[in-house]
Amino acid sequence: MSSTTANIKSPEVRRKPANRDKMVLSVIGYVTLTVLAIFCIFPFILVISSSLSEESAIIEKGFQIFPTAFSTEAYSLLFKYPAEMLRAYGVTISVTAIGTIVGLFLTSMTAYVLSRRDFKWRSRFSFFFFFTTLFSGGLVPWYLMIINYLHLKDTLLVLILPMMMNVFYIIVMKSFMSSIPDAITESAKIDGAGDFRIFMQLIVPLSKPALATIGLFIALAYWNDWYNALLFISKSELMPLQYYLYKMLGNMDGMRKAMMASGAVVNTDLPTESLKMAMTIVATGPILLAYPFIQKYFVTGLTIGAVKG
Repeated sequence: MSSTTANIKSPEVRRKPANRDKMVLSVIGYVTLTVLAIFCIFPFILVISSSLSEESAIIEKGFQIFPTAFSTEAYSLLFKYPAEMLRAYGVTISVTAIGTIVGLFLTSMTAYVLSRRDFKWRSRFSFFFFFTTLFSGGLVPWYLMIINYLHLKDTLLVLILPMMMNVFYIIVMKSFMSSIPDAITESAKIDGAGDFRIFMQLIVPLSKPALATIGLFIALAYWNDWYNALLFISKSELMPLQYYLYKMLGNMDGMRKAMMASGAVVNTDLPTESLKMAMTIVATGPILLAYPFIQKYFVTGLTIGAVKG
Protein backbone atom coordinates (compact mmCIF):
# COMPACT_ATOMS: atom_id res chain seq x y z
CA MET A 1 0.00 0.00 0.00
CA SER A 2 2.82 2.40 0.86
CA SER A 3 4.63 1.85 -2.46
CA THR A 4 1.39 2.44 -4.38
CA THR A 5 0.80 5.69 -2.50
CA ALA A 6 4.36 6.80 -3.21
CA ASN A 7 3.91 6.10 -6.92
CA ILE A 8 0.69 8.09 -7.00
CA LYS A 9 2.31 11.11 -5.31
CA SER A 10 5.50 11.05 -7.34
CA PRO A 11 4.18 13.22 -10.25
CA GLU A 12 3.19 15.93 -7.78
CA VAL A 13 6.58 15.72 -6.11
CA ARG A 14 8.27 16.09 -9.49
CA ARG A 15 6.01 19.03 -10.38
CA LYS A 16 7.04 21.09 -7.34
CA PRO A 17 10.71 21.58 -8.36
CA ALA A 18 9.56 22.56 -11.87
CA ASN A 19 7.20 25.20 -10.44
CA ARG A 20 9.93 26.46 -8.13
CA ASP A 21 12.41 26.77 -11.02
CA LYS A 22 9.82 28.59 -13.08
CA MET A 23 9.17 31.03 -10.24
CA VAL A 24 12.91 31.66 -9.80
CA LEU A 25 13.35 32.34 -13.51
CA SER A 26 10.36 34.69 -13.47
CA VAL A 27 11.77 36.65 -10.53
CA ILE A 28 15.18 36.90 -12.19
CA GLY A 29 13.59 38.01 -15.44
CA TYR A 30 11.42 40.68 -13.82
CA VAL A 31 14.32 42.02 -11.76
CA THR A 32 16.58 42.16 -14.81
CA LEU A 33 13.96 43.94 -16.93
CA THR A 34 13.27 46.40 -14.10
CA VAL A 35 16.96 47.27 -13.81
CA LEU A 36 17.27 47.68 -17.58
CA ALA A 37 14.15 49.88 -17.64
CA ILE A 38 15.66 52.09 -14.93
CA PHE A 39 18.86 52.45 -16.95
CA CYS A 40 16.81 53.39 -20.03
CA ILE A 41 14.64 55.92 -18.19
CA PHE A 42 17.49 57.49 -16.22
CA PRO A 43 19.02 59.47 -19.16
CA PHE A 44 15.62 60.90 -20.06
CA ILE A 45 15.04 62.01 -16.45
CA LEU A 46 18.49 63.61 -16.51
CA VAL A 47 17.61 65.50 -19.68
CA ILE A 48 14.34 66.81 -18.17
CA SER A 49 16.10 67.87 -14.97
CA SER A 50 18.90 69.64 -16.85
CA SER A 51 16.46 71.50 -19.07
CA LEU A 52 14.86 72.94 -15.92
CA SER A 53 18.15 73.98 -14.29
CA GLU A 54 20.01 77.26 -14.37
CA GLU A 55 23.05 77.38 -16.62
CA SER A 56 25.32 78.43 -13.74
CA ALA A 57 24.23 75.38 -11.71
CA ILE A 58 25.03 73.06 -14.60
CA ILE A 59 28.46 74.63 -15.07
CA GLU A 60 29.24 74.47 -11.36
CA LYS A 61 27.79 71.07 -10.38
CA GLY A 62 27.25 69.31 -13.66
CA PHE A 63 24.09 67.48 -14.68
CA GLN A 64 21.92 66.45 -11.73
CA ILE A 65 18.97 64.08 -11.38
CA PHE A 66 17.02 66.80 -9.59
CA PRO A 67 17.46 70.48 -10.51
CA THR A 68 19.33 72.30 -7.74
CA ALA A 69 18.43 75.73 -9.16
CA PHE A 70 15.07 75.57 -10.91
CA SER A 71 14.74 77.72 -14.03
CA THR A 72 12.57 77.78 -17.14
CA GLU A 73 14.83 80.22 -18.98
CA ALA A 74 15.76 77.64 -21.61
CA TYR A 75 12.10 77.04 -22.52
CA SER A 76 11.42 80.79 -22.47
CA LEU A 77 14.23 81.32 -24.96
CA LEU A 78 13.14 78.33 -27.02
CA PHE A 79 9.57 79.62 -27.31
CA LYS A 80 10.55 83.27 -27.63
CA TYR A 81 8.99 83.26 -31.09
CA PRO A 82 6.04 80.87 -30.69
CA ALA A 83 4.73 81.46 -34.22
CA GLU A 84 7.98 80.19 -35.76
CA MET A 85 8.06 77.19 -33.43
CA LEU A 86 4.46 76.25 -34.25
CA ARG A 87 5.16 76.66 -37.96
CA ALA A 88 8.18 74.37 -37.70
CA TYR A 89 6.04 71.85 -35.82
CA GLY A 90 3.39 72.08 -38.53
CA VAL A 91 5.92 71.43 -41.30
CA THR A 92 7.39 68.44 -39.47
CA ILE A 93 4.00 66.94 -38.62
CA SER A 94 2.77 67.37 -42.21
CA VAL A 95 5.92 65.88 -43.73
CA THR A 96 5.91 62.99 -41.24
CA ALA A 97 2.23 62.18 -41.75
CA ILE A 98 2.30 62.35 -45.56
CA GLY A 99 5.67 60.62 -45.90
CA THR A 100 4.75 57.81 -43.51
CA ILE A 101 1.39 57.04 -45.11
CA VAL A 102 2.60 57.18 -48.72
CA GLY A 103 5.96 55.55 -47.96
CA LEU A 104 4.33 52.70 -46.04
CA PHE A 105 1.84 52.13 -48.85
CA LEU A 106 4.55 52.01 -51.53
CA THR A 107 6.86 49.89 -49.39
CA SER A 108 4.15 47.32 -48.65
CA MET A 109 3.06 47.17 -52.29
CA THR A 110 6.65 46.65 -53.46
CA ALA A 111 7.22 43.99 -50.82
CA TYR A 112 4.01 42.20 -51.81
CA VAL A 113 5.05 42.04 -55.46
CA LEU A 114 8.51 40.73 -54.57
CA SER A 115 7.00 38.11 -52.24
CA ARG A 116 4.77 36.64 -54.94
CA ARG A 117 6.25 33.38 -56.19
CA ASP A 118 4.33 33.60 -59.46
CA PHE A 119 6.13 36.86 -60.38
CA LYS A 120 8.95 35.59 -62.60
CA TRP A 121 10.98 38.80 -62.41
CA ARG A 122 11.01 39.00 -58.62
CA SER A 123 14.62 37.76 -58.23
CA ARG A 124 15.94 40.33 -60.69
CA PHE A 125 13.99 43.17 -59.11
CA SER A 126 15.12 42.06 -55.66
CA PHE A 127 18.74 42.17 -56.84
CA PHE A 128 18.15 45.63 -58.32
CA PHE A 129 16.87 46.94 -54.99
CA PHE A 130 19.69 45.27 -53.08
CA PHE A 131 22.29 46.65 -55.50
CA THR A 132 21.30 50.21 -54.58
CA THR A 133 22.34 49.56 -50.98
CA LEU A 134 25.90 48.72 -52.09
CA PHE A 135 26.56 51.57 -54.54
CA SER A 136 25.22 55.08 -54.96
CA GLY A 137 25.87 58.02 -57.26
CA GLY A 138 27.19 60.19 -54.45
CA LEU A 139 26.12 63.47 -52.90
CA VAL A 140 26.99 65.81 -55.77
CA PRO A 141 25.03 64.00 -58.54
CA TRP A 142 22.09 63.59 -56.16
CA TYR A 143 22.15 67.29 -55.28
CA LEU A 144 22.34 68.33 -58.94
CA MET A 145 19.45 66.02 -59.82
CA ILE A 146 17.26 67.50 -57.08
CA ILE A 147 18.12 71.11 -57.95
CA ASN A 148 18.63 71.21 -61.73
CA TYR A 149 16.40 68.43 -63.04
CA LEU A 150 13.62 67.84 -60.52
CA HIS A 151 13.46 71.51 -59.40
CA LEU A 152 12.44 70.57 -55.88
CA LYS A 153 14.41 73.22 -53.99
CA ASP A 154 12.35 75.03 -51.35
CA THR A 155 9.38 72.69 -51.64
CA LEU A 156 7.85 70.23 -49.20
CA LEU A 157 8.37 67.45 -51.73
CA VAL A 158 12.12 67.64 -51.24
CA LEU A 159 11.56 66.69 -47.60
CA ILE A 160 9.25 63.78 -48.52
CA LEU A 161 10.45 62.09 -51.72
CA PRO A 162 14.12 61.28 -50.88
CA MET A 163 13.14 59.24 -47.81
CA MET A 164 9.97 57.63 -49.10
CA MET A 165 11.50 54.27 -50.07
CA ASN A 166 14.01 52.32 -48.01
CA VAL A 167 15.38 49.00 -49.26
CA PHE A 168 15.85 47.60 -45.76
CA TYR A 169 12.19 48.18 -44.95
CA ILE A 170 11.19 46.53 -48.23
CA ILE A 171 13.25 43.45 -47.40
CA VAL A 172 11.77 43.16 -43.90
CA MET A 173 8.23 43.59 -45.24
CA LYS A 174 8.88 41.10 -48.03
CA SER A 175 10.11 38.51 -45.52
CA PHE A 176 6.98 38.98 -43.43
CA MET A 177 4.61 38.69 -46.39
CA SER A 178 6.41 35.59 -47.63
CA SER A 179 5.27 33.84 -44.44
CA ILE A 180 1.59 34.35 -45.37
CA PRO A 181 0.25 31.07 -46.86
CA ASP A 182 -0.21 31.05 -50.63
CA ALA A 183 -3.56 29.29 -50.17
CA ILE A 184 -5.08 32.60 -49.06
CA THR A 185 -4.24 34.41 -52.29
CA GLU A 186 -5.04 31.37 -54.43
CA SER A 187 -8.51 30.97 -52.93
CA ALA A 188 -9.16 34.68 -53.46
CA LYS A 189 -8.11 34.38 -57.10
CA ILE A 190 -10.48 31.45 -57.58
CA ASP A 191 -13.29 33.70 -56.29
CA GLY A 192 -12.35 36.28 -58.92
CA ALA A 193 -10.45 38.82 -56.81
CA GLY A 194 -7.76 40.89 -58.52
CA ASP A 195 -4.24 41.49 -57.24
CA PHE A 196 -4.96 44.92 -55.77
CA ARG A 197 -8.08 43.69 -54.00
CA ILE A 198 -6.16 40.72 -52.59
CA PHE A 199 -3.48 43.10 -51.36
CA MET A 200 -5.84 45.59 -49.72
CA GLN A 201 -8.40 43.19 -48.23
CA LEU A 202 -6.26 40.17 -47.34
CA ILE A 203 -2.54 40.95 -47.22
CA VAL A 204 -2.72 44.33 -45.48
CA PRO A 205 -4.92 43.13 -42.55
CA LEU A 206 -2.65 40.11 -42.04
CA SER A 207 0.46 42.32 -42.09
CA LYS A 208 -0.53 44.73 -39.31
CA PRO A 209 2.48 43.87 -37.08
CA ALA A 210 4.96 44.49 -39.90
CA LEU A 211 3.11 47.61 -41.07
CA ALA A 212 3.15 49.07 -37.56
CA THR A 213 6.85 48.36 -37.14
CA ILE A 214 7.93 49.74 -40.51
CA GLY A 215 5.54 52.67 -40.10
CA LEU A 216 7.27 53.59 -36.83
CA PHE A 217 10.69 53.43 -38.48
CA ILE A 218 9.56 55.63 -41.37
CA ALA A 219 7.91 58.14 -39.05
CA LEU A 220 11.05 58.38 -36.90
CA ALA A 221 13.19 58.95 -39.99
CA TYR A 222 10.97 61.79 -41.20
CA TRP A 223 10.62 63.33 -37.74
CA ASN A 224 14.38 63.39 -37.07
CA ASP A 225 15.45 64.49 -40.54
CA TRP A 226 17.26 67.80 -40.77
CA TYR A 227 19.92 67.04 -43.38
CA ASN A 228 17.63 67.39 -46.41
CA ALA A 229 16.39 70.73 -45.07
CA LEU A 230 20.00 71.86 -44.63
CA LEU A 231 20.72 71.09 -48.28
CA PHE A 232 17.54 72.17 -50.02
CA ILE A 233 15.52 74.53 -47.79
CA SER A 234 16.32 78.24 -47.54
CA LYS A 235 12.85 79.64 -46.79
CA SER A 236 12.06 79.98 -43.09
CA GLU A 237 8.41 79.01 -43.57
CA LEU A 238 9.47 75.58 -44.87
CA MET A 239 11.94 74.73 -42.12
CA PRO A 240 11.09 71.54 -40.21
CA LEU A 241 11.42 71.39 -36.45
CA GLN A 242 14.80 69.66 -36.29
CA TYR A 243 16.44 72.10 -38.69
CA TYR A 244 14.85 75.06 -36.91
CA LEU A 245 16.30 73.91 -33.57
CA TYR A 246 19.65 73.21 -35.25
CA LYS A 247 19.82 76.75 -36.59
CA MET A 248 18.79 78.26 -33.25
CA LEU A 249 21.55 76.40 -31.43
CA GLY A 250 24.05 77.31 -34.13
CA ASN A 251 23.14 80.99 -33.86
CA MET A 252 23.63 80.93 -30.09
CA ASP A 253 27.03 79.23 -30.37
CA GLY A 254 28.03 81.72 -33.05
CA MET A 255 27.00 84.62 -30.84
CA ARG A 256 29.08 83.30 -27.94
CA LYS A 257 32.14 82.81 -30.15
CA ALA A 258 31.76 86.30 -31.62
CA MET A 259 31.60 87.82 -28.13
CA MET A 260 34.69 85.90 -27.06
CA ALA A 261 36.60 86.93 -30.21
CA SER A 262 35.78 90.60 -29.66
CA GLY A 263 36.97 90.46 -26.06
CA ALA A 264 33.54 91.10 -24.63
CA VAL A 265 32.44 89.52 -21.39
CA VAL A 266 30.44 86.38 -22.11
CA ASN A 267 27.36 85.93 -19.99
CA THR A 268 27.81 82.60 -18.25
CA ASP A 269 24.09 82.49 -17.51
CA LEU A 270 23.27 82.21 -21.21
CA PRO A 271 21.42 78.86 -21.22
CA THR A 272 23.50 76.93 -23.72
CA GLU A 273 23.57 73.50 -22.07
CA SER A 274 20.06 73.72 -20.64
CA LEU A 275 18.83 74.91 -24.04
CA LYS A 276 20.24 71.77 -25.66
CA MET A 277 18.32 69.65 -23.17
CA ALA A 278 15.14 71.64 -23.70
CA MET A 279 15.52 71.15 -27.46
CA THR A 280 15.81 67.41 -26.87
CA ILE A 281 12.53 67.40 -24.95
CA VAL A 282 10.74 69.50 -27.56
CA ALA A 283 12.06 67.37 -30.43
CA THR A 284 11.52 63.89 -28.97
CA GLY A 285 8.47 64.38 -26.75
CA PRO A 286 5.70 64.24 -29.37
CA ILE A 287 7.09 61.25 -31.27
CA LEU A 288 7.36 59.27 -28.00
CA LEU A 289 3.60 59.54 -27.61
CA ALA A 290 3.07 57.44 -30.74
CA TYR A 291 5.05 54.45 -29.48
CA PRO A 292 2.58 53.09 -26.87
CA PHE A 293 -0.14 52.77 -29.52
CA ILE A 294 1.91 50.39 -31.67
CA GLN A 295 4.00 48.70 -28.97
CA LYS A 296 1.96 45.49 -29.13
CA TYR A 297 2.79 45.13 -32.84
CA PHE A 298 6.41 46.23 -32.63
CA VAL A 299 8.19 43.11 -31.35
CA THR A 300 6.03 40.71 -33.38
CA GLY A 301 6.51 42.58 -36.62
CA LEU A 302 10.25 43.05 -36.19
CA THR A 303 11.10 39.48 -35.18
CA ILE A 304 8.88 37.72 -37.72
CA GLY A 305 10.05 39.95 -40.54
CA ALA A 306 13.65 39.33 -39.54
CA VAL A 307 13.70 35.53 -39.36
CA LYS A 308 11.24 34.45 -42.04
CA GLY A 309 11.98 34.20 -45.75
